Amino acid sequence: MRSSFFGNLDQGQVPGHFTLQNPKMLRVQLNGEVLARQGSMVAFQGQMDFDYEGGGVGKFLKKMVTGEGAPLMRVRGQGALLLADNAQDVHLFYLENEAITVNGTNLLAFDPQLAWDINRVQGAGMASGGLFNTTVSGTGWVAVTAHGSPALLDTSWGPTFADGQSAVCWSAGLKVGINRTFKAGALIGRGSGEAVQLAFQGQGFVLVQASEGPVVAQARG
Repeated sequence: MRSSFFGNLDQGQVPGHFTLQNPKMLRVQLNGEVLARQGSMVAFQGQMDFDYEGGGVGKFLKKMVTGEGAPLMRVRGQGALLLADNAQDVHLFYLENEAITVNGTNLLAFDPQLAWDINRVQGAGMASGGLFNTTVSGTGWVAVTAHGSPALLDTSWGPTFADGQSAVCWSAGLKVGINRTFKAGALIGRGSGEAVQLAFQGQGFVLVQASEGPVVAQARG
């Protein structure tokens, strides 16, 4: 797997057409098709058609039941396509017969030959805020977004922990669990001193963003 995080992804050594126009905008040199988040097109040059991509009845039902999964469009044509999502940072991965699991809200675009599905995150309970994610697998490009410049953590270094709302994506082969900490004097904004993190073990990576997402308002009695 190769990643733009390192700043030296050699476009001449991998097939494809994904490049960073700038840190917050993806450029797809299109000669065929690409799958992208609905509403992410900011400009294009050339001839292109945009169609809704549902992924079939099974995936549609999974989206309805779980609330997971990015709303997708299929773009066909030739030319230069520019994609972005609320000026978030864009990060590229080139998969080589590999799989990653991505928070659906962070999925920006991917090559059409890649397989995707909505799957339960094994080992992660409801308290993690990440029970279901989108798995993308095969060989090709994937672009994800992050709030601010992300950090890429090498999980082979040792046990790795991340806030469930900060984890953007990770290697699909990692063992995922839940870690709980409790400090009565360190309230974290949700009315208790308990903090819950996703715990990762194995060979791979976790990409984390500089945000925990919106704070959920507490019900008052």
